[in-house]
Parts: sequence; structure tokens; C-alpha cells
Amino acid sequence: MRLYAQTPARRTRQVLADLVAVVLIYAAVRLALAVRDAIMLLAEPGREAESAGTGLSDGLDDAGDAASKVPFVGDQLKKPLTSAADAGTGLADAGRSLQDAVEHVATLTAVALIVIPTVFVLLLWLPPRLRWIRRSTATRHLAAGPGGADLLALRVLTSHSQRELAAMPAPPGGLAAAWRRGDEQVIAALAEVGLRRAGLRA
Repeated sequence: MRLYAQTPARRTRQVLADLVAVVLIYAAVRLALAVRDAIMLLAEPGREAESAGTGLSDGLDDAGDAASKVPFVGDQLKKPLTSAADAGTGLADAGRSLQDAVEHVATLTAVALIVIPTVFVLLLWLPPRLRWIRRSTATRHLAAGPGGADLLALRVLTSHSQRELAAMPAPPGGLAAAWRRGDEQVIAALAEVGLRRAGLRA
């Protein structure tokens, strides 16, 4: 299986198309990662809330433990401090939830920004490449088989336009008549045209 044409012009176009496809996919990935980083900046308030809530909860817990050691009224002093510490824990939980939500949105956005352009590029680039690989492989097998040159010449006669055929040097009676007579030079010339059209050398 040949991935690239043997003729310089077609091979250059194929290489350029491959490079453009790779560059576009790379650009989509870079853009997606940049957008993800930008969205993740929105998680900063969540991190600050988590840090503040955790610090507040820990401080109030320590204060409650200290207050509980006060004789006679320690338990009464500890209860409001414990309730306030629970509020701090709730603030920390809310901060974590905000971070998780932002990370989820950032990840989904990045995946979409990678998948959609990549699929679009592949749909435009891959089918023509696969068609050429399949067609060139079939043409090579046809040319290598028995009577391959005759069959390629016939394909050129039947598939090329009259204008294209008229531009080719033809013996008296025309190309078709020469092919029917088995003119080896005409058959070889027509087969070479068929191979060149497929991006192959004779």
C-alpha cells in the first residue's frame, strides 16, 4: 500500500494537505487547553472559600475545645462555637463544590473544542486520502496483471474527456483504432497517462 503519490505535483499536494490537517488539529488542541486554563481561573473564588471555611472551622473548633475547659460554663460556651465551626465547614464544602463544577465545565469545553474541529478536519481530509490509496492500489494491481497495459489504456479511452484525448498525439485513424489494432506504442502511452493520473509512474 502506497501512502503518497510517485508524481511530484500530486505528492506535494498530499504532503501539504497532511501538514495542514496536522497543524489544524494541533491548533485545536492548543486552543482547547488555553480555554480550559481560562475557565479554571473561575475556580479561584472556590479555592479561597474552601481555604477560608477550613481555617474558620479549625479555629472555632480549637476555640470550642479551649472554652469547654472553663469550669461550670464550658459546655454552654462550646456549643455556639461548634455551630459556627459547622458553618465554616459548610463554606469549605461550597468552595469545593464550586471548584468541581468549574473543572467539569472546563473539561467538557476542552473536549468539545478538540473533538469537533478534529472530526471536521478528518472528514475533509481522510476520505480523499483513503480514496486515493484505494484507487492507486487498484491501478497498480491492474497494471501489474496480465493485459494490464491494455486495460489501463481502455480505461483512459473511456474515462478521459474528448478534449484531453485530442491533446494526445494520435496515429492515423485515432487512438481508439490504434488500441483495437494493438499498437504497442499507443497502448503504452495511454497506460502511462492512466498511471500518471493516479499519481504513479510507469
